[in-house]
Amino acid sequence: MTGNATHRFSNTAILTVQTADATQIVPSSAFDERLADTYQRVGLRPGLLQRLAGIEERRWWADGVTFVDGAATAGAKAISESGVDPSHIGLMVNTSVSRKHLEPSTAVAVHHALGLPSSCQNFDVTNACLGFVNGMELAAAMIDSGMTDYALIVNGEDARPVQERTIDLLNRPETVAKDVMGHFATLTLGSGAAAMVLGRADRHPEGHRLVGSVSRAGTEHHELCTGDNEGMQTDLKGLLAAGLGLSAEMWAEAADTFDWAGGMDRYVVHQVSKVHTKAMCDRFGIDPEKVPTTFPTRGNLGPASVPFTLAGQADTLDDGDRVLLMGIGSGLNACCLEIAW
Repeated sequence: MTGNATHRFSNTAILTVQTADATQIVPSSAFDERLADTYQRVGLRPGLLQRLAGIEERRWWADGVTFVDGAATAGAKAISESGVDPSHIGLMVNTSVSRKHLEPSTAVAVHHALGLPSSCQNFDVTNACLGFVNGMELAAAMIDSGMTDYALIVNGEDARPVQERTIDLLNRPETVAKDVMGHFATLTLGSGAAAMVLGRADRHPEGHRLVGSVSRAGTEHHELCTGDNEGMQTDLKGLLAAGLGLSAEMWAEAADTFDWAGGMDRYVVHQVSKVHTKAMCDRFGIDPEKVPTTFPTRGNLGPASVPFTLAGQADTLDDGDRVLLMGIGSGLNACCLEIAW
């Protein structure tokens, strides 16, 4: 069977969304310099990241700072800004792709760093670049059902280790142009963190209500982008085509339930590249002026990119604005979530 999964939320609101920026700026030209011999040997011109992806720079954490530190910093900012007593947070979901261990969960390290109460349930939810939005959906379901009053969603990503390994790999003498393009997506990544506090809308009329979400799976494409702590291989053209196709199917069916095509005030899309952003706007008739971007200076922050971009827009949104979060995650899964700001 084919079709969308559709959810309506009844009593959940975003109280705040905050970020933690990595501090070390790494221009794409620095990667060009480190790969100069390889580019010359395989017949590729430097500047691919700028020309093809539109990524001028990304950030890495400073030495000694981990993605857990970043997630905890963003989480602490979100809790402070929300005004919620940490003892009242009953759920903390970590959505990071980055992880040091298979077990325990990364969530336990963030929970400990934040000093959250023992009554705060905590765990990881990972789903490639859709993890944060999925964490929001799960938290909203628990808030709506009465299982918890407040939830904290966190994410911290560290691109440096995998990018360092990828550069070393591509500088091997046996590398060919196809290898460079297969690992190209790894070089678009960036480091950063984001966090969000959600609570009961009936207790927080000042909050931003979650309206509904739609998702659709196309798992026959699960081998188009695969990665681990050692590296990531991506079929760039295949992933873009399959992702747009899956999203178009989801979008068409969702039109019967939600008016998303022209009625939104802001479209916060997962930040991949200028090619992906333009393709999404063209395919769905979205005004590019309503699509803020962070990828030129932050790269692809993975699951953190949607909340990171949303946080940057918060001060420009007015009460009642309609905001649509949009993303495609490797696997493939596509999702949209509407917020009534």
